[in-house]
Amino acid sequence: MISPSPTPPVSRLRSIISGSIGNLVEWYDWYAYSAFALYFAPVFFPSGSATAQLLNTAAIFAVGFLMRPLGAWVLGAYADRFGRRAALLLSVQLMAGGSLLIAVTPGFATIGVAAPALLLLARLIQGISVGGEYGTSATYLSEMAGARHRGFWSSFQYLTLMGGQLLALVVQLGLQRVLTAQQLGDWGWRVPFVIGAVAAMGALYLRTHMGETAAFEQQQQLATAGAEGEGRPPSVSQLRRLMQHPRAVLTVVGLTLGGTLAFYTFTTYAQKFLVNTSGFSKEAATLISFGVMAIALLFQPLLGALSDKIGRRPVLLMFGIGATLGTVPLLRQLAQTQDAWVAAGLLVAALFVVSGYTSISAVVKAELFPTEIRALGVGLPFALTVAIFGGTAEYVALLAKNQGVEEWFYWYVTGCAFLSLLVYWRMGETRTNSRMAPE
Repeated sequence: MISPSPTPPVSRLRSIISGSIGNLVEWYDWYAYSAFALYFAPVFFPSGSATAQLLNTAAIFAVGFLMRPLGAWVLGAYADRFGRRAALLLSVQLMAGGSLLIAVTPGFATIGVAAPALLLLARLIQGISVGGEYGTSATYLSEMAGARHRGFWSSFQYLTLMGGQLLALVVQLGLQRVLTAQQLGDWGWRVPFVIGAVAAMGALYLRTHMGETAAFEQQQQLATAGAEGEGRPPSVSQLRRLMQHPRAVLTVVGLTLGGTLAFYTFTTYAQKFLVNTSGFSKEAATLISFGVMAIALLFQPLLGALSDKIGRRPVLLMFGIGATLGTVPLLRQLAQTQDAWVAAGLLVAALFVVSGYTSISAVVKAELFPTEIRALGVGLPFALTVAIFGGTAEYVALLAKNQGVEEWFYWYVTGCAFLSLLVYWRMGETRTNSRMAPE
């Protein structure tokens, strides 16, 4: 067996930071679309155009999540064949292109139905990009981190994911202060996408100076020596190879099921819940959500480091038990409160529990797969599960409320968390039984 060359600590830290910044930029671009949709929707989708309205609905609510599994498959296979660094470079280029396309596309009044069609194309590109980003960056951070602090450094994936969401909100609040509503609707909404495209090019520069992981380089040496058969397989063959690890694939689905639903419930949907159910103003709900997310960022490295000491499984069990027992009473209390501090405290408590999943989600999944299919194994089952459960969380919640059975959604989240708890209970400790080589 060929031993991987140890990565110098300075190079390791520089690569992790570069990868994390790139991840933050990707997620900023992803969330900027949602944050500013209110302003650019009339530009692309004027009332009275049935075609434009249909495209609007598909682009905003469905296409991004539908494209994420495709991105996870294509870029995950690319990462396993050509390297983590190469896939991360491609991912950020796609995101830059999608953001720039949104920023420069003329409105419906100028080019007609081509305007929403181009916006849809941009969202397709962004969906592929962010779908591929998760599995590849999770693999890269986990492999680059080294065994001793793997949980801590891998936690930066969700830290930067949530940081991107916060950054998009900061840009929105800043533009709302310096521009009028008319200016935002006319041209101001293009500014965040210009910022995103420029930031993505900066992230591209940083990523060009990242090192490749020792684990992938070792795998490449084995393939060159003929240990992997006839070279590296194409993506279809890699998918077939992934199916040779059904237990690991199903474990990723089970790991993700309750975690992604709880995450989207207490982050993106929580702001609407505070307005529609609790009765807060939109401004108050925005400030509460911002403060809560800022605090939740700190939980990621804290619990990631804890998993390096006590193991991944106890941290996952904390989430599974907490979400199963606490979701219904917490949402009931949140629905009844009109005190902003109480609401913030409840959401902080909820996101602390959810952080038992988010902080180590990347590393646990990466530790389940061998090097040659790790990026695909982490990304594809995750993206499919998120598309089905995370992407529909808001729709299911609002549907239950509209039907007068809002508490059914509380129990739905609880049931999914319980299913994940069963997976955590039965799974082994990946920190000590990892498919990743110690370094």
